[in-house]
Amino acid sequence: MIKVYGSLKCPDCVACKMNFDTFHIEYEFFDVMGSLKNLKQFLIYRDSEPVFDRLKAINDIGIPACIDEDGNVFTDWESYLKDKGFEPFEVNAGQACGIDHKGC
Repeated sequence: MIKVYGSLKCPDCVACKMNFDTFHIEYEFFDVMGSLKNLKQFLIYRDSEPVFDRLKAINDIGIPACIDEDGNVFTDWESYLKDKGFEPFEVNAGQACGIDHKGC
């Protein structure tokens, strides 16, 4: 089962959840805003996994962050769905959460 670290306040995380639910992707959601334990677990990945280097360089939080059954970390959930044969759909989940108002 995939682990998804994110926040229900993040539009991209909400879109990821809705797409995973629609396409019946099994996952467990860990809300990093609702639990310090979840935040700490996410930060361990963010501080140690190279997939986050580019995101940190552009001041992106890096959520939703997904960890598959083999321990592979990915943030591009849309490509994950496309690789599974699904076409991700857009979700209007509110305003962007980035400082520049262009994403999370």
